[in-house]
Amino acid sequence: LRQVSDLSDFSRGHWLRELLCRGEEPSHVQSSPDGQHLLLLQKSRPPTLPRVVAFQRHSIAGADLDRTWQPPQPALVGLLFLQSPVVLGSWVLAVVWEHGRTEVWHFVVAVGWQLLQTLELCQGARARVVSVCSQGASLVWCEERPPLGAHSDMSKCAFRFCVCARALEVGEEGVRLGTVRIVLHNSPEYQVLASPQHIFLVPTKGFATTSKFLLIWHPEKAKFTITAPSAGFIHSKVLQSSSESDFRKLLLGSVGLLSGFAPLDIHTSTVSNSGGLLLVSTKGSVSVVEPDGTQRHVFDLEGGPLAQGSPVRLKTFGSILACVLAGVVYLVDQKSGRLLEKEVLSTKEVHFLESQGEEDSIQLLTQTGIYSFSFSKPEDSSRPEPCLVEMVFEEACRYYQRRSLSSSKLTVEKLKKSGTFQAPVVLAAILQHSLHQKQKPAQGLQDTYAKLLSTLSLELQSYMSLELLKTCVVCAPETEVESYCKELVEQEVSRILQSDMDKDNLAYLNSVFASFPKAAWKATRSCLQLQQNGDGLLVARATPEVWKKVLCQPQLEEMGQNGMVPLFELICASFLRFKPKWLPSFVELTQQYVSSSWSYGSKEGPEGRVPLYKRALGVLARKNKHGEGDDEMELELLLCSKRPKAVLQALHLLIRLKQWQRVVEVAEKFSKLSPLLNKEIFTTLLAELAQHRQLDPYLDRLWPLCPTELTASDILTVVLQHLPHSQEDPVPFSSDGSQLTVGLLKPLLQRVVQCPSVQEDMYSDTLQSTTFPPPAPPREH
Repeated sequence: LRQVSDLSDFSRGHWLRELLCRGEEPSHVQSSPDGQHLLLLQKSRPPTLPRVVAFQRHSIAGADLDRTWQPPQPALVGLLFLQSPVVLGSWVLAVVWEHGRTEVWHFVVAVGWQLLQTLELCQGARARVVSVCSQGASLVWCEERPPLGAHSDMSKCAFRFCVCARALEVGEEGVRLGTVRIVLHNSPEYQVLASPQHIFLVPTKGFATTSKFLLIWHPEKAKFTITAPSAGFIHSKVLQSSSESDFRKLLLGSVGLLSGFAPLDIHTSTVSNSGGLLLVSTKGSVSVVEPDGTQRHVFDLEGGPLAQGSPVRLKTFGSILACVLAGVVYLVDQKSGRLLEKEVLSTKEVHFLESQGEEDSIQLLTQTGIYSFSFSKPEDSSRPEPCLVEMVFEEACRYYQRRSLSSSKLTVEKLKKSGTFQAPVVLAAILQHSLHQKQKPAQGLQDTYAKLLSTLSLELQSYMSLELLKTCVVCAPETEVESYCKELVEQEVSRILQSDMDKDNLAYLNSVFASFPKAAWKATRSCLQLQQNGDGLLVARATPEVWKKVLCQPQLEEMGQNGMVPLFELICASFLRFKPKWLPSFVELTQQYVSSSWSYGSKEGPEGRVPLYKRALGVLARKNKHGEGDDEMELELLLCSKRPKAVLQALHLLIRLKQWQRVVEVAEKFSKLSPLLNKEIFTTLLAELAQHRQLDPYLDRLWPLCPTELTASDILTVVLQHLPHSQEDPVPFSSDGSQLTVGLLKPLLQRVVQCPSVQEDMYSDTLQSTTFPPPAPPREH
């Protein structure tokens, strides 16, 4: 640490030092964009009053800024520096109060702080600002709009907040507020945080039902992104009109899925210089949420769970993340998550300041002055070996924890020291040697390790190529990103199909299929090796292990209510979107694998829960738009299953569609499967024959389908039960040609009478015997 100022170069520096040394930590410290001013906001603690004080360096003369207010006056919500479009590089200070009153201040050299104007930010007199941020020359805030009834139950008015935006224009004629833009209304309370291009909406802890996800607003695209980072859920929606900015309409299509997620664990949140949202959990885990909704873990703070009142300060300087917790400064490489340096300070009251034009130094404000923390970039920082080794131990912890009967948590330190589990230790040694030594990777390894290295060489090459591909995706221009993404998705889908299909992997696959549908479809075809043979039939050469992953159907409690879609349903949805003609053949192929791997009706197999054709029909039913070919697809899925209930359902669907030619074809084909199904099909068609004359042209093809156990009495009973009811008295000879006549049934009745029944066949040998009763056997004398 190097001291760059003892605060004597600031106006009223002794008072600034006195405020910092009082033991009452300022609630907010902020430096101006040019670094020449320090603003301190102190909360109200009797006997002192809440106040805002500005200190400027001695080289800049002028009047001071010192604002205090009495407790009846609403609290101050934010101190914001906004760009002034009149003069390039100039800025103004907006002081926003809880009731919406906004004071706009400007500093003029040799004159000092001047109040330009006092404005009313909110349109309603009863509105209350709970959070505010600035983006360029605009203000974005979340305000509470209390219900009109004085005695309204506030618990029933949870969605009484509104997120608004308004431009603040500073010109030569003064300050003017633009029109209010309603970003989101009827919403819960949010903390708004601004990055250069996006606005993050972080839920407060007051509403458990809506604290399971974050919202990201993209002003230029008029788009909202809903993300539950830990669950891998991301959904974006473009708002076409102002009526779609209602909070409940925004979440209408995702409520069931979001309800199954756990609430967000957020202790501290702030925005990084790169535009991401930095989050610190109560367990001390630091992660970053990118503007596209994806989350990446960065670092874990030491010391275990964080107390609710313990402040954590975060600041990014280039690719370095600086964290201050309990007087300890952590410097972390954001890209690899590696701890670069840890420094214990002599004081716990530390505030970060902006480093003007110095990305390789960090400025800290303490009670004794301003200090600069210079750091050098780590040598050969592109080498991912230490990070990769840590990933091995972290994954091993999760693996062994799932299979452990102990309630104690397994950590990386315990795993390294215990020596009980040798697999991660061996793998870490292999990685450290092989990735460091390009020319002689096996040098220095034990014989057993060298053998394992030769076995893992192809896997290591795949990993390095995957890391290289990820780097290409990040660095590639927009025109080449799509081609890289296709290759990356194919490798990721292939990797997951070779891993355990747990809840996390399934959630990841859902996000991949949602974000890159076409690339995921091609990856699925490649992994299952789907293609048409010479006869035009679909064939798959996937391994049994891949088939098991495809057919894996998690329990409902694992997925949550209306939770993630199983992999089989994801693949069926891809077939419907890109190759619908192949879907029935795919279901049939899957059933063939099931029948060869599990016994019929086995509870362990996928068919023991829900039949595959029903799962495919469920995907078809969830389509947004019902097309003309959906009925045909439903028929194909029902018939490809060859199950009796499905065949009868398809037959009834064809009858409803009045496709009589196909009705007869299906009856002829599937009557051969079993005598019971043959009887059901023939009885169904006989009932239709009794009601109308549409099947008369096909009678010659229907009569051979008559089961041998049916008698003339059975046939007449079915016919009489399904004859249409007439309003007129029956007459023996009707002129109406739609009624069934005995003449039409005559060939069938003759066929039944002439053919011997099943019971007669059983006793035919006895009835045809020459003597009855049979002669007695000879006696032995």
